[in-house]
Amino acid sequence: MSETPWWKRGVIYQIAVSSFADSNGDGRGDLRGIIERLGYLNDGTESSLGIDAIWLTPINTSPLSDFGYDVSDYYSIDPRFGTMQDLDDLLEECHRRGIRLMMDLVLNHTSSEHPWFVESRSSRDNPRRDWYVWRDGRAPGKPPNDWRAVVEGSAWEYDEPSGQYYYHAFLPFQPDLNWRNPAVRDEMLDVARFWLEKGVDGFRLDLVNCLYEDAQLRDNPPKLGLRPYLAQKHIHDLSQPESLDVAGALRRLADGFAERALMGEVLTDAPEDCVAYLGDGTDRLHLSFYLEFIRNRWNAQAFRRSVGWLEDHLPPRGWPCYYLNNHDLPRSYTRLDGKKADARAKVAAAMLLTLRGTPILYYGEEIGMPSSKVSHGTLDDPIGRKFWPLRVGRDGSRTPMQWSAGVNAGFSSGTPWLPVDRSYRVRNVERERERSDSLLNWYRRLLSLRKAMPALHSGDYLEIDRLPEGVFAYTRRAETQTVAVFLNFTARSIVCPRPPDPASGRTWRMLLSTRTEGAENPDLSEIRLTPNEALLLEAI
Repeated sequence: MSETPWWKRGVIYQIAVSSFADSNGDGRGDLRGIIERLGYLNDGTESSLGIDAIWLTPINTSPLSDFGYDVSDYYSIDPRFGTMQDLDDLLEECHRRGIRLMMDLVLNHTSSEHPWFVESRSSRDNPRRDWYVWRDGRAPGKPPNDWRAVVEGSAWEYDEPSGQYYYHAFLPFQPDLNWRNPAVRDEMLDVARFWLEKGVDGFRLDLVNCLYEDAQLRDNPPKLGLRPYLAQKHIHDLSQPESLDVAGALRRLADGFAERALMGEVLTDAPEDCVAYLGDGTDRLHLSFYLEFIRNRWNAQAFRRSVGWLEDHLPPRGWPCYYLNNHDLPRSYTRLDGKKADARAKVAAAMLLTLRGTPILYYGEEIGMPSSKVSHGTLDDPIGRKFWPLRVGRDGSRTPMQWSAGVNAGFSSGTPWLPVDRSYRVRNVERERERSDSLLNWYRRLLSLRKAMPALHSGDYLEIDRLPEGVFAYTRRAETQTVAVFLNFTARSIVCPRPPDPASGRTWRMLLSTRTEGAENPDLSEIRLTPNEALLLEAI
């Protein structure tokens, strides 16, 4: 087990810092709040979740116009989250408990309030002008090319005083850095080095394939799409080969420190791009987010196919990474359909925590927090405000953690920065701890089992084929240990053949099941799955 790197065998827990725990009553979560709740995440006993690492959403100084993904100072902590000493204390407490800490690093763009950009837009001959992507229009009133911003509209913003446009892949207050300028590249690598030297255990790299754009700024060709951004083939503004070079440079930097890890968000419709950022498994990122997995509907065959594709296309030394939730997505509990959501959430958890690869959990996922309906007057997300009343914003997935049925769900003694979801009185950590059949306790059992069994945290993956429709099943194996996982994605009972015999003279015993009746010593001459059942077997 010690030979397997922590980022392969561990489970990463994403914390939206603003929403996890507020220590000072100002209504916004902070670093001290996380310190106070570390025992919930891992206190060394089975009463905690037992996670291995936390990933923090951006904590650098920022106007917080986009959840901190608009940085105005890369070398400091935003005072609303705490101080540098608070981060040092958090690192110390995490490491004492065996928890790694990963920061969100936003390399593609800064805030328009960053001093670099303030200087850059001050005049055409300012030394920092070339730190961002400035161009003349192709004609009066016409931007340099046809590129669309992810959040709609042109990706170019006209600056009246200087008479030029600057490029922003996302929102106008997030101007893109010019990575073709060697000074920019050196500075951003220095930013990463600064935090690694502070003791941070790695980074989640925001939009790592967006760093470079086509040097000639050629138009993107059109394609069919439901909205303007999707009606372009993004061959000139995404996934340029130079971004792969940066992934390599960051890996070399991280490898100069002990046991650090890099995981990248790759914005793409092409799963091949996600794999490309792993290189040969040793020379680029350690982990790359696989968007195809989360795009699946609740369908066994869809998940089987997406997992199979990744297993077939990974480099020999590459490692998968899976997640079902994050700060940009509607929460999976809401996507899982009403009355069936509890049962389906347990099946989803079993899949996420038993597949080969590194799982990422999102705060509150383990108690079934739903996507909240945030009213217009309390919206924070700029996308939500821009497109209101359409519910396309992301605030519903960022509401405060539901710790208890008390005031403000135990999140804060002050007024929360976003309203607590109304489900908090029945769906909270305190209540779910007390119920043996709760979703939280199911996660705890899965996490404990995963940690104890090398087959689950480090073993090989082999799909079990020739199964009835609606079942996804596979085995995990490490040396002499074999585990079989059966996942029933349907609301009907299904009979499956026994998994292939693990070895001569061995049979199967049940490790864990969501079944509420008949779970003791089941007859395993065939596999009888109840509706929405997750079943784990061990070869003995």
